[in-house]
Amino acid sequence: MSTPPCKELMLDNQLCFALYSTSLMMTKVYKPLLQELGLTYPQYLAMMVLWEGDGITVGEISNRMLTDPGSLTPLLKRLEAEGLITRTRSSKDERVVELRLTQQGRDLQEKAKRVPACILAATELTIEQLGELKEELVSLRSSLERAV
Repeated sequence: MSTPPCKELMLDNQLCFALYSTSLMMTKVYKPLLQELGLTYPQYLAMMVLWEGDGITVGEISNRMLTDPGSLTPLLKRLEAEGLITRTRSSKDERVVELRLTQQGRDLQEKAKRVPACILAATELTIEQLGELKEELVSLRSSLERAV
């Protein structure tokens, strides 16, 4: 005779699984849109940070993306190889790598402007609902950051 499932340990009852599976689906929706731009999802995130403010350091982009600087290096090298950014050592501190958009990288921003509207349509939410959901997720992320 099997024991009844523990409700607290059922997969569909877990917030972590709802977030994880939603993230997977979101990335799947982004994939064809980003393929048109020649970017992966992590590259797209990095480019958005650079479009917000060109001429930042690897450390600064790492902080914005909430990731380890070492894990960004291969991604940034690929963006440089694609001609979208340049990476140069700081003249003040050679340990610091500065990132700058090339003209090709700046031009890509124009092509990327259609992506948010496509994502909004895929969510089937209003822009207000999406904004509220994003704010709730940012608040949750902040709480979790305090817990670690």
